[in-house]
Amino acid sequence: MSDFFSQGWHVYIAAVTVVGLIACLVLLFAASRRTIVIGADGKEDPTTGHVWDGDLRELNNPLPRWWMILFVLTVIFSAVYLVLFPGLGSRVGTLGWSSAGEYTKEQQTEQQAVAPIYAAFDAKSPEQLVADPAARALGERLFLSNCAQCHGSDGRGSKGFPNLTDGDWLWGGEHARIVETIAAGRQGMMPPMGAAIGGTEEVRQLAHYVLSLSGSAHNNIAAQLGRERFASCAGCHGAKGEGNPMLGAPRLNDKVWLHGWGEAAIIRMVNEGKHNVMPAFAERMSPSQIRVLAAYVEGLGSRKPGELKTASTPAATGPTATVAR
Repeated sequence: MSDFFSQGWHVYIAAVTVVGLIACLVLLFAASRRTIVIGADGKEDPTTGHVWDGDLRELNNPLPRWWMILFVLTVIFSAVYLVLFPGLGSRVGTLGWSSAGEYTKEQQTEQQAVAPIYAAFDAKSPEQLVADPAARALGERLFLSNCAQCHGSDGRGSKGFPNLTDGDWLWGGEHARIVETIAAGRQGMMPPMGAAIGGTEEVRQLAHYVLSLSGSAHNNIAAQLGRERFASCAGCHGAKGEGNPMLGAPRLNDKVWLHGWGEAAIIRMVNEGKHNVMPAFAERMSPSQIRVLAAYVEGLGSRKPGELKTASTPAATGPTATVAR
């Protein structure tokens, strides 16, 4: 497929465009010429000589001059447009215009227009922002425009998309960490570990041990056998499944699940791994907007303003939830 994006395609598109314009002029020139037809009587025949249905004849008239002028002007306009604007393959045009550039300018204009609104909150601390109704109202609008598509309008998420209202955080719930997550995004990756754990039965035993860490229903014998298998997981998830917010490794001992709960879901995760992406918003929002949005997200959790959340996996709670780790 790499050949499809080669420079040759730009040349091909430019050539087709130029040849098309030239072909229009050639066609116009050919159609504008009046062919003189001599009839059987030796006199000039005002028709083309074509006869349909016995007596229908096509008159041999040239194209109207006004029509020809408009056609030529259209071709000239097209040529000038292709010189000034992009249209000939990868050529950007003499004006340097692009739709992406226009979009960037519109974003900058919009940011300049709303900057004074958010600048009023720059001097406030995270605790003050969480408690400020005006800041929360602005944060809610930002959340609905940029975050609700994944996390839901109420912030409760869904399977594979973290719940932001349960006070349970994967990368840490401090204001600075939330700002970092929004601005730079996150790359969460669980590598496939099935081969390192062993065979099918060993992975099943590990799954039951993981279930036992949170007090979920499990097979006690299988869990005991899977304890030693957990050593391969402890480097990220901790010896007791307490997780590691510096690595983004979720807790396994809290009954909070993001990608599926139960033996089958854990086995699938161990065998297949997982790669989740939280997009970065630093280029879409100003630092002031990100602070206000982060304060709103803090306020979604069930805790007092300024109280730090413990680091673990954002998701719905309970072993019966459809949202799982």
